Amino acid sequence: MIGRLSGTLLEKNPPQLLIDCNGVGYEVGVPMSTFYNLPGIGEKVALLTHLAIREDAHVLYGFGTAEERNVFKQLIKISGVGARTALSILSGMSVQDLAQAVTLQEAGRLTKVPGIGKKTAERLLLELKGKLGADLGPVDSPHGSDASGDILNALIALGYSDKEALLALKQLPPEATVSEGIKLALKMLSKL
Repeated sequence: MIGRLSGTLLEKNPPQLLIDCNGVGYEVGVPMSTFYNLPGIGEKVALLTHLAIREDAHVLYGFGTAEERNVFKQLIKISGVGARTALSILSGMSVQDLAQAVTLQEAGRLTKVPGIGKKTAERLLLELKGKLGADLGPVDSPHGSDASGDILNALIALGYSDKEALLALKQLPPEATVSEGIKLALKMLSKL
């Protein structure tokens, strides 16, 4: 119904915005990924939107990219995942990180998002498998081996952040086995 808003940004109170569109102020909920890329108050802003109609409210959600909006729509179709949870997921990880987690079936990365437990993470992985990757095109995998997912999980389990683990994984030779990959990644990470 309302697919896009363009106007002047009046207020920024995470995760809510107030956008003036020709004299009408629209309250819009946005994920933090969109919030961080907003212009200053008083400047022009344009967002793609999704209008959620419930019994007690009409709520407008805004997104900086079509990719984010498409993933949001996929997430809210899943049983037990509402708009707030979907915003939390998009705030906690980028669309590409989510796609990679789904491709590699890594529930542990999803459970780091506030409000996502183990069962919800597993349901998300199951429901999004095939759908999310098709929407986003090929997911950047450091290399196509099955070892990469195991190496990444091992590094995360050892306490490294997703970014650190992915950075180390990208520098590994494609033919590395799991044990070799973990050893090489740990050497690289110790030098950082």
